[in-house]
Amino acid sequence: QVQLVESGGGSVLPGGSLTLSCVTPGGTFTDYAMAWFRQTPGKEREFVACISRVGVTQQYSDSMRDRVAITRDNAKSTLYLQMNNLRPEDTAVYYCAAHSAGGFAYYTEAYDYELWGQGTQVTVSS
Repeated sequence: QVQLVESGGGSVLPGGSLTLSCVTPGGTFTDYAMAWFRQTPGKEREFVACISRVGVTQQYSDSMRDRVAITRDNAKSTLYLQMNNLRPEDTAVYYCAAHSAGGFAYYTEAYDYELWGQGTQVTVSS
């Protein structure tokens, strides 16, 4: 079973940028549609962005649509989330998720995803 390992989180000033990565050691990355979610204490896990198995289609949350880009490198079995112009309200634990799916479909609900990483903390603060 594929494992998901996130990295790239950290502390950044408002307006700053971060790139999160999610690698999938030991699995067939190209079998999965992928996504990023985030969660803050006491709240439901929130959709950020997703990408189809073949990487052709993407979808973004309204709150981050103009500030993030989700990409995947199937040759490196790695998912990325480039985040720009970060705001304090973007502070959260960010999770990578995977769903076994067809080539062009994408999924925005957490319940669609059967595999999750351990999360990486992103803190935006002055």
